[in-house]
Amino acid sequence: MPPLEIAVIRNADGWPDDFDALAERAVLAALAGAKPKVTGAAEVSILLTDDAEQRELNSQWRGKDSSTNVLSFPQIEPFEPVIGLLGDITLARETLEREAAELDKSLQDHFTHLVVHGFLHILGYDHLDEDEALEMERLETHILAGLGIADPYADEAS
Repeated sequence: MPPLEIAVIRNADGWPDDFDALAERAVLAALAGAKPKVTGAAEVSILLTDDAEQRELNSQWRGKDSSTNVLSFPQIEPFEPVIGLLGDITLARETLEREAAELDKSLQDHFTHLVVHGFLHILGYDHLDEDEALEMERLETHILAGLGIADPYADEAS
């Protein structure tokens, strides 16, 4: 498989030091789990930011004046071969910390889940309708299980 460069950029303080390695692990697991056709060298960037910057990005690109946990900005067509600049994933630290506490999950597991989720969006997966959402959730659950992380959607089924 051609190399995938994963650039982790820190635009905010407070992110744990080991999250660069967690992000890389999550992207590589998502790549292996989704099994896209990789045809050449590729790059994805992961921006570790805060709620203020994430709010600006969400407002500018989605018209929503609020922060959000993860945003994905694909640069390739959905389900096309993986080559070149794939896109960017941004994550907001305060939102992830708050959600992890509310969900009674470790910050590391929640972060890993959202990086996998964001990378699947880069590849073309979405959750705009119920069938797409179920397909994406099944794939996320499978990928996360391979990383030793419990099904993040298990509580929703009960």
